Amino acid sequence: MIVARRADRLQALAAELAPRVPVLAVPLDLAREGADLELQAALDAAGVEVDLLVNSAGAGHTGRFHEEPADRLTAMVDLNVRAVVALTRRFLPPMVARGRGAILNVASMSSFQPVPYLATYAATKAFLLSFTEALGVELAGTGVKVQALCPGNIPTGFQKVAGTEAVPFNRTPPMSAAEVVDTSLRALEGGGVVVVPGRRDRALVALQRFAPRALVLRLAAALFRPA
Repeated sequence: MIVARRADRLQALAAELAPRVPVLAVPLDLAREGADLELQAALDAAGVEVDLLVNSAGAGHTGRFHEEPADRLTAMVDLNVRAVVALTRRFLPPMVARGRGAILNVASMSSFQPVPYLATYAATKAFLLSFTEALGVELAGTGVKVQALCPGNIPTGFQKVAGTEAVPFNRTPPMSAAEVVDTSLRALEGGGVVVVPGRRDRALVALQRFAPRALVLRLAAALFRPA
């Protein structure tokens, strides 16, 4: 089952996948309160049991916090944080009861430090990292795996929506979505909870642990400062 807000793009993806795998497409705004109940109803109607939950829906926007529309910021928190908590709470208990399953939360390299001009987005991703690491300890021995996937620059539609097309970060070496997915699923099999795809990005995360916090913030600001 695939879920997204934009029905036209969702149906196009379902049509692309259909020759290779059975697909049920459910148009749904996951940021809306009660969306987890609607999704559960659709799953029950289709007789589908969730063994792997991938929380990949997310939103971001570049700008100074005090200049951003308040509704955009709260909608970002609703989708990036509240929806993930609601969906995880709904589908995790049956996994624990069955003794198997996995939850994959798509976080970001932004999970590891504050990011000026992406302040709210980075904070929501830091929440996902903390949330997932805590669940990893709680779920030890249950047969259920969790992962926080923390990719860097991946060319997708996110850049256009977030307004990051012209920021310096967008000129850093990218990874393809296919490479990131492959790395994530291989790590999930091995039980890796925090996964940073790509050697360069892993090296950056390691360096941040030793670099002064003020320097890390200045570098992040330089990479994401709007043109």
